[in-house]
Amino acid sequence: MVETTHGSVRVALLGLGEAGGAFAGDLVAAGVATAGWDPAPGRSVPGLRHARNAPDAIADAELVLSLNSASAAVAVAESAAASLPSGCLFADLNTTAVSVKREVAGVVASAGASFADVALLSPVPGRGIRTPSLASGDGAERYAEILRSFGARVEVVGAEPGLAASRKLLRSVFMKGLAASVLESLAAAEAAGCAGWLRADIAATLRDADESLVDRVVEGSAQHAVRRIAEMEAAAELLGELGVEPSVAQAATEVLRSLAVES
Repeated sequence: MVETTHGSVRVALLGLGEAGGAFAGDLVAAGVATAGWDPAPGRSVPGLRHARNAPDAIADAELVLSLNSASAAVAVAESAAASLPSGCLFADLNTTAVSVKREVAGVVASAGASFADVALLSPVPGRGIRTPSLASGDGAERYAEILRSFGARVEVVGAEPGLAASRKLLRSVFMKGLAASVLESLAAAEAAGCAGWLRADIAATLRDADESLVDRVVEGSAQHAVRRIAEMEAAAELLGELGVEPSVAQAATEVLRSLAVES
């Protein structure tokens, strides 16, 4: 058992997919008494006590980790609520809307347990339970204390459920937008016969990026919006000629048009 300021922690995992399985493996390796349950048959982790259902998994748990999916987050909390032990901490690690986190928090509170809204900030494979995260909710401090004992980097951002989720989703606008931009530009570069050059250029730009780049993007986009509209219209036209749908290029053009009107 791992000793924290709370004593020996008993953990239940609801969801044994990629993230849940990695967390479970790390907990078992650390000698933590861990039970797990997943509705999908065949998911197993060596050394884990595989429960018959969610209530069986959380029967004597002090910490319950929900790692399912956005669509199942509320249903999983509801199925667990009646069986949550007194003083238990229920942590929802799913990537969901802020409204869903608040709904789960309400379900958990009605059961007399504390709640942590947890937002994982990096892919779990290779990091497992040490995946850096944000946490909020009335149980966030306790969650951070327990997870830090395993070497995780947890930043508590407030006592209100949904604060951690909102920060992750705001970050997602950038990260997923960046991914869409890279994918679209590389697809066009492949069609134009210069994918290797563009990939290297993108990598160099990301490698050398710092706060000054963010400043140039924010200030330059507004200052040079009119000129950049013409540039992105030309880029969208080129992508069309290359047979690539210019979704990101057109979206960027619309953002620049809005900036031009405001300036």
